[in-house]
Amino acid sequence: MDTAVLVAAFRSDVGASRRVLKAALQRRFPLLLSAPLMLEYEAVLCRPEHLAASGATVEEVREVLDGMAAVAKQIRFAFRWWPALRDPKDDMVLETAINGGAHAIITLNKRDFIPIAVQFGCAVTSPGDFLRELERRNQER
Repeated sequence: MDTAVLVAAFRSDVGASRRVLKAALQRRFPLLLSAPLMLEYEAVLCRPEHLAASGATVEEVREVLDGMAAVAKQIRFAFRWWPALRDPKDDMVLETAINGGAHAIITLNKRDFIPIAVQFGCAVTSPGDFLRELERRNQER
């Protein structure tokens, strides 16, 4: 999950990003996390502008991140493909996804991820598209 998706999940309680976060916490899909990615999540979510917009406190941010860490598969960070993307912070997302064998990267910035992620057999999807696919798979069961 790209950092921007998590930021959107905190800033709006009605959007697809929030529903993706809830689905991750409910273990409806395998969430992959690495230590650098978690540190990035915390640093970005605890910026004053995001705390103000979301109404969350630093403690609440950390509580959600702890919940994510509790349900996620922890991925060792190996720095194998850096730099690959325009934004170096996006490389953390890519590295975690590839090292963890992710089926997809959930992002609000598909354009930057697609050229590289697909080379590794990893789809790139928006939160809304991901939720539709998750629902479809649940209905097929």
